[in-house]
Amino acid sequence: MEDNLCFLNPFSDYKGALHSSRGTAAIVSTVTATVDIILKQVPLDPGDYDGGLYDGPAGVAYMLFHVAECALFSEQRDAYLETAKRIIDASVRHVDADRDVNTRAAFLLGGAGIYAVAAMIYKAMGLAEFVKPLAKFCNLWEVCAPINFLECGSDELFAGRTGYLCAALVLKQKLGFEILRKEQIKAICHAIIDSGKQYAKKKRKPFPLMYSYYGTEYLGAAHGLSAVLQMLLSHHEVLSRPERDLVWQSVDFLMTQEQNCNWPAELGAIIQRENQLVHWCHGAPGVAYLFAKAYLVNNKPQYLDTCIRSGELVWQKGLLKKGPGICHGVAGSAYVFLMLYRLTGNSKYIYRAQRFAEFLFSKEFKAGSCSVTRSYSLFEGLSGTVCFLVDLLQPDQSEFPLFSIFV
Repeated sequence: MEDNLCFLNPFSDYKGALHSSRGTAAIVSTVTATVDIILKQVPLDPGDYDGGLYDGPAGVAYMLFHVAECALFSEQRDAYLETAKRIIDASVRHVDADRDVNTRAAFLLGGAGIYAVAAMIYKAMGLAEFVKPLAKFCNLWEVCAPINFLECGSDELFAGRTGYLCAALVLKQKLGFEILRKEQIKAICHAIIDSGKQYAKKKRKPFPLMYSYYGTEYLGAAHGLSAVLQMLLSHHEVLSRPERDLVWQSVDFLMTQEQNCNWPAELGAIIQRENQLVHWCHGAPGVAYLFAKAYLVNNKPQYLDTCIRSGELVWQKGLLKKGPGICHGVAGSAYVFLMLYRLTGNSKYIYRAQRFAEFLFSKEFKAGSCSVTRSYSLFEGLSGTVCFLVDLLQPDQSEFPLFSIFV
């Protein structure tokens, strides 16, 4: 039966040799050509600067920063950073004008992520004024600390507390120092755990922590439990012993929700094999990062085994028809292989990532994939694809954009 959500994988699997037709020079050339295409699409009107890092121009600024940080693009570095600065400056002005301070605290959909990326770009350019957006970012911790600061759900990745913690983690990685004080991180983690306990108790769940976003009990990375737990594990050193126990119980509960090497988009749903979501946002390609983090923290083999099973599903069903992006597209699938390479050192996963990169530029993909509204965007469009191609050139440093597990 044909799958409506993905292409049939036409490739034979790894036989001990990497794919040679797309070498370093070819990928570098593809990246620079794709960046040129993207920059012609970025809107000039300040009124079009919504969408945050997810699908706004700010995501293009992050992509340019990411390319500029790779040594293979040293000739383009200054020009890319200058363009990134112009875009992020306009994005900062846009969020500064937003009167809704709660929106300003959002990571992928609002100000927190934009301030974070502005600080990274300024620092990369050697500008002392990187401290200005950094201060704006740090001041937002008070906004998202109250337990119900968002009516729609205060804890998920795109707009809630988990996203703010994620942004702080990325900043720590890129700038090389801790951004928030230990007490601030502790307060946000405590609020996340308190919120999850209250919700689980209210809904009479047989497990300790659960959350909802707009009334839906999501499990995936975009809005769900897996990303929340991933960020709590990323800051496990500030948690008390009882809090840590609640987190690990919840991680192990989520493991029991696996169906066909995948996870349903929401709690209690049954996966239909022929129509299952195998996306970073909903499904195994995003949930795998939680179990990767769990493995890195406590080294239990069952967590790595879960990641490996997820990778097998992605190899079968990850050539998605919804576009080239990282949220629910082919590049997002391919990032799972780069993550598994870093966890295992097995070159099979570089080979698989190479094959998915090849497919992104095939006639079959171009003819059969969905068009994307903002084709320049980081999460749905070509900017995420560029980040993936750059990381394919440096697999030992590769990471899904703005979603670090190796810190």
